Amino acid sequence: MTATASPRTTLLAEQRLDGPARPAKHRLSRKTLGWQIGLYTLLVVLALIYIYPFLVQVATSFKTDAAAAADPISLTPQPFTWAAYERLFLNSDFPVWFGNSVVVTVFVTAGRVFFNSLAGYALARLQFRGRGIVFAGLIAVMAVPTVVLLIPKFLVINQLGIYDSYAGMILPLLVDAAGVFIMKNFFESIPPSVEEQARIDGAGTFRIFWSVVLPMARPALITIVILSFQGSWNELSHFVISTQSPELTTLTKGVASLASGQLSQGSQFPLKLAAAAIMTIPVAVVFFIFQRRIMNASEGAVKE
Repeated sequence: MTATASPRTTLLAEQRLDGPARPAKHRLSRKTLGWQIGLYTLLVVLALIYIYPFLVQVATSFKTDAAAAADPISLTPQPFTWAAYERLFLNSDFPVWFGNSVVVTVFVTAGRVFFNSLAGYALARLQFRGRGIVFAGLIAVMAVPTVVLLIPKFLVINQLGIYDSYAGMILPLLVDAAGVFIMKNFFESIPPSVEEQARIDGAGTFRIFWSVVLPMARPALITIVILSFQGSWNELSHFVISTQSPELTTLTKGVASLASGQLSQGSQFPLKLAAAAIMTIPVAVVFFIFQRRIMNASEGAVKE
C-alpha cells in the first residue's frame, strides 16, 4: 500500500533541501566579488602605470622650456602654450617629414596587403615544385634579425640604382615574411569546397582568389593592415640606409634628429615631445578603427 505524503511534510522536506544551499551560494558570490574587485583594481593600477608616461608627454608638449625643465613630470602645463607645435610646423621641416611618412606608409601598406595575400594563397593552395623549400626559406627569413640585413640591403638598393629615392624607400618594404605567414595560415583554414564550387562554375585561379577567398579573409587582411601601417610608419633603420637627402627624410629620422639636438639648444623637451605626440596619433587612430574586426571569424563558408 502506498502512503501519500501530506503537504506539510513536503514543505518541510523542501525547506531542509533548500536551506543549506542559500548561505553557500551567498558565500560563493562574496568570494567571487572580492576576486573581481581585486582583479579590476590591479588592472586599473597597471593601466595608470602604462598611460602616465604618455600623459606626461602630451602635457610637456604644451609647456615652456623653463617649466618643462623645472617640473618634467607634472601633468598641468603652467603656463599653457602652443610654442612647440608652432615651431614644428612653421620653423622646421616637420611638414615635409610628415608628408614623406604618409606617402611611404600608404604605398607600403597597400602593397603588403596585396602581395602578402598573393604569396600566402600560393603557399596555401597551389601545388608546385619547391613549395616546401620556399616555405622553409620564409621561416628562415623571419628568424634573421633585421639589423643583419642592413648592409646587404644597402648594397642591393645601391646596385639597382634606386638609392636616395622613393623607390628605394618603398620597394624593399612591399612584402614581409610575417605577413605572408599570417595569410598562408588563414587561407588554409578556409574550406577547399568553397573554391571547388567556384572552379566548377568556370572561375580561374586568380578569379577564385580575388572574388571568393580574399573577401573571406577580412580578419587576416585587417591584421595585415594594422601591422603594415604600424611597421612602415615606425620604420627607421631601412630609411637610414636607403636615403640621405633632407627632402626624403621621414618622421622617424626627423624625430631622431630632434632627439640628437637638431633645431634646438639645450634640452628642448616640449619640442621633442610634441613631435613624438603627433607621430603617435595616426597609429593609434588606425588601431582603434580596426581593433573590433581584427579577431572576427571568417564569413561565407559553406555548410558541410
